Amino acid sequence: MQSDIRTAALHTPVDVAEYLFTRLYQLGVRVIQGVPGDYNLAALDYIPKAGLEWVGNCNELNAGYSADAYARIMGISAIMTTFGVGELSTLNAIAGAYSEHVPVVHIVGQPTIASQRDGLLLHHTLGNGDYNVFHGISANVAVAAVKIADADHSPTLIDHALRECWIRSRPVYIALPADMVAQKVEGQRLAEPIDLREPPNEVEKEDYVVDVVLRYLAAARDPIILVDAGAIRHDALGVVHELIQRSGFPTYVAPMGNGAVDETLPQFGGVYAGNGSHRAVRERVEGSDLILSIGPLKSDFNTTGFSYRTSLLNTIDFYTDHVQVRYSHYPDVRMRGVLQKIIDRMQSLDSVLAEHRLPDKDPFSSEAADNDTRITHAWLWPALSNWLREGDILVTDTGTANFGVWETRFPRGVSAISQVLWGSIGFSVGACLGAALATRDSKDCRRVILFVGDGSFQMTAQEVSTMLLHNLNPIIFVICNDGYTIERYIHGPQASYNDIQPWEHGALVEAFGAHSPGDYISYRVRTREELEGLFANPKFSFAPHFQLVELHMPRDDAPAALKLTAAAAAARNMEAH
Repeated sequence: MQSDIRTAALHTPVDVAEYLFTRLYQLGVRVIQGVPGDYNLAALDYIPKAGLEWVGNCNELNAGYSADAYARIMGISAIMTTFGVGELSTLNAIAGAYSEHVPVVHIVGQPTIASQRDGLLLHHTLGNGDYNVFHGISANVAVAAVKIADADHSPTLIDHALRECWIRSRPVYIALPADMVAQKVEGQRLAEPIDLREPPNEVEKEDYVVDVVLRYLAAARDPIILVDAGAIRHDALGVVHELIQRSGFPTYVAPMGNGAVDETLPQFGGVYAGNGSHRAVRERVEGSDLILSIGPLKSDFNTTGFSYRTSLLNTIDFYTDHVQVRYSHYPDVRMRGVLQKIIDRMQSLDSVLAEHRLPDKDPFSSEAADNDTRITHAWLWPALSNWLREGDILVTDTGTANFGVWETRFPRGVSAISQVLWGSIGFSVGACLGAALATRDSKDCRRVILFVGDGSFQMTAQEVSTMLLHNLNPIIFVICNDGYTIERYIHGPQASYNDIQPWEHGALVEAFGAHSPGDYISYRVRTREELEGLFANPKFSFAPHFQLVELHMPRDDAPAALKLTAAAAAARNMEAH
């Protein structure tokens, strides 16, 4: 009776699940991914009602990887799992999204409030009556973790979680008990979009930081710009490109910032990763007397084993929520506001802007001028530059591909998806699915291209069946080199634990349900001439349907940057306490 009275007081009653999914649609989400389970089934019925599509995955981990990449392209994504077994299976992917600053909404269908209150011994529990343990685990890899426990507060909690996900560009966790799915809430709130504006900087503090930066710029002889992951994840690329164009400063990217900058600009100089960089790049960056470092994330794989040779005395770091000028820390100053004001006031630096010099040479020319017919990393990645097209989405997995792609020069508008910091092997196959779904949902005609090692592919290959089910057309290159190359270079080059069972990948695609030539085609290439012929094939390059290429490479071949990083990792692992 009390519930009926409360519902009668609502102007436009809608169910909690409808409210949640409608909000996600308003934010640009078009698919909900995951795996059905008895505690989320009732909620899944609401997905089409909100204009969304359910994309079921082969397992929750793959769903999380896919949601990660979908968010990188679309701005935000959502995944739905069931209590306990489902949410824990996807937690590795959610942790990766957290570490890499990717906004994923993780919705978990839970047992009813009454069951939780009474501590019933239900399936998918630990058998101890504790229904909060998984919520507590996920709260460590979420910027907001909310539980929908009563209808009155549901819209506020949902809006808060979604805003935090968007603004802070990290995962959030929403627990939705089964008996809350159909509870009525005020639907009129849906007419007012969630406020997604960044908190503005305090004007006096922002102006002070801008003045400090401009003073250092005025005194600099050879300033450069270094763009990293934070600029991509926190939606700062517009102002970053404006800064590059206005200043003309030589510009470089860190590996996690790959694809952030228009590489056709004359100011673009290449990828800086410490010792893993080309010599000309390393000398120019490390010789600069002022580095404008935008969105830095200085992890080991992003810096070739912490081999940066830059000084804090010559660096200004711009983060999403603070600025570091040499040794001075300025909290609660967001980089977009500061960078925009620097651009607006650059007329005072005209003498500095007129004196800088462009990068010395193109660092992407191939160094593999030999008679070897095999496909080596030194040859492959520069050669890839000539086949890529504007707007391509290039996905690379942890291992040889993540490091090799540093040698590839991108056409304008190429997006690079990788997991350099979290580094979960197998991430890229699920990510390929998410990127392909995103391009379909955004109605872009962008190619999705994946380079994945044969060992990594075996981790998550099941998601190929989901790609086939939804008629997606990525081009997947499986680098066949008999195992875990990155692990071999860290430890155990001849150890059996770094070996894998070779697969017949073309037959595997058939096993996943592709039966006719119109569904897919697979290739096997072993020489440079064969790969060049494939690149020159217009039908292949047009990507009319799913395509898989077995790309055979020497077992012990690896990019130079991987060798350096692996050696540094091996040395750290052997350090005495």
